[in-house]
Amino acid sequence: MNRSELLISQANKKILILDGAMGTMIQRYTLTEADFRTPELAQHPKPLKGNNDLLSLSRPDIIRAIHAAYLGVGADIIETNTFSGTSIAQEDYGLSDLAYEINFQSAKIAREVADEFTAKNNGQPRFVAGALGPTNRTASISPDVNDPGYRAITFDQLAEAYKEQVKGLLDGGSDILLVETIFDTLNAKAALFAIQEVFEERNIPLNPEEGGIPIMISGTITDASGRTLSGQTTEAFLISISHVPLFSVGLNCALGAKELRPYLKVLADNAPFLVSAYPNAGLPNEFGQYDQGASEMAGQVEEFLKDGLINILGGCCGTTPEHIAAIAKTAEKYTPRKLEFVTAGDE
Repeated sequence: MNRSELLISQANKKILILDGAMGTMIQRYTLTEADFRTPELAQHPKPLKGNNDLLSLSRPDIIRAIHAAYLGVGADIIETNTFSGTSIAQEDYGLSDLAYEINFQSAKIAREVADEFTAKNNGQPRFVAGALGPTNRTASISPDVNDPGYRAITFDQLAEAYKEQVKGLLDGGSDILLVETIFDTLNAKAALFAIQEVFEERNIPLNPEEGGIPIMISGTITDASGRTLSGQTTEAFLISISHVPLFSVGLNCALGAKELRPYLKVLADNAPFLVSAYPNAGLPNEFGQYDQGASEMAGQVEEFLKDGLINILGGCCGTTPEHIAAIAKTAEKYTPRKLEFVTAGDE
């Protein structure tokens, strides 16, 4: 049974637990500018503090420890430290040329830690999701209110950057590709196009049921209107990305679990894929901090589980291993939303 078949088999048996926030955990280390600089970047002219993806090169020990913390409390899937790993996002730091290396090393670190936990936990499989963030540009919306037709990025530029990221993530050992925190579906389409191109070049099947690398998509509802930043409803978002045989579709970030529930119901009622959710730990307070504790958040996501909406569950902004531990324990009592895959190993 290959890794894709193993993942599908696990998804048929249980609710898969995704890890929590990377940024929240990094903040606990109170890092300085020096922590973000490798020897090669000692004289780099731009400030690098805050470029969390770069820590996979400068402080891999921290990233390794964070992955281990989430795996240690029951995460089945850990995300690579690559949310801003495209050459587009790295351009702000003058580090576009490091994009491939950041993705490769981030995936390699996650792969090593996941394999260590698989080996020492009676072979319970742990998986690595290569994270592709939305970038800091949008293909659908003008950044200039005085020029609504202007775009700061083109589809082709996005696709090229995502293609480089995908190659690094796969070469480093990712089991899954996760296009996440989508606020503009056109950006997501560029990521999907890039994935398809890389798969074609490498003779990787697009369908996970045929042994291909599973693709997860996770969008973001930006406010109480129930729409993405580019104006799509949840149902329209689903339709827009359903041309690809996805492993899962879901929602993350922006809202807490309570606010996310009605939109997850739309996905659960309509998606021909597994459904994922990793909400924030409530809504941020006036200082931008997240106050919702682990037990309160677990109680709110339990409503998803009672209603049979979910296959993959984790946490986004403000969540910690304590949150994921509580969510994992709660999820043990429930069965996943029914959407059967048939793999060669199950026939």
